[in-house]
Amino acid sequence: QVHLVESGGGSVQAGGSLRLSCAASGDTRSRNYMGWFRQAPGKEREGVAVISRYSGSTYYTDSVKGRFAISQDNAKNTVYLQMNSLKPEDTAMYYCAAARWVTGAAWLTSSQYNYWGQGTQVTVSS
Repeated sequence: QVHLVESGGGSVQAGGSLRLSCAASGDTRSRNYMGWFRQAPGKEREGVAVISRYSGSTYYTDSVKGRFAISQDNAKNTVYLQMNSLKPEDTAMYYCAAARWVTGAAWLTSSQYNYWGQGTQVTVSS
């Protein structure tokens, strides 16, 4: 079993920055891949960024490349999402998720992830 707790959300103006944190506990084998997803009202959940726990490899959705950075501190069992140059379209509930394995090019596919946090709200005003 894996437990995930997000923090760091808030309200910022466009161009601002936020850093989200995801504190993980439980079976480390079930969180080989840690990801951030987001869901805006009326929209489907979208994969934002993923990191491999062991290799450190990362993957981003195109809309956040160059603005967001995912990182991890394995000693603290924490994954971070640094979000810079925020835009109003980044407004959403952000969720942390964990998976044991992710297949092929499906790193950002939410159905690959078994464990989810409760979410943290990010609001960007223009």
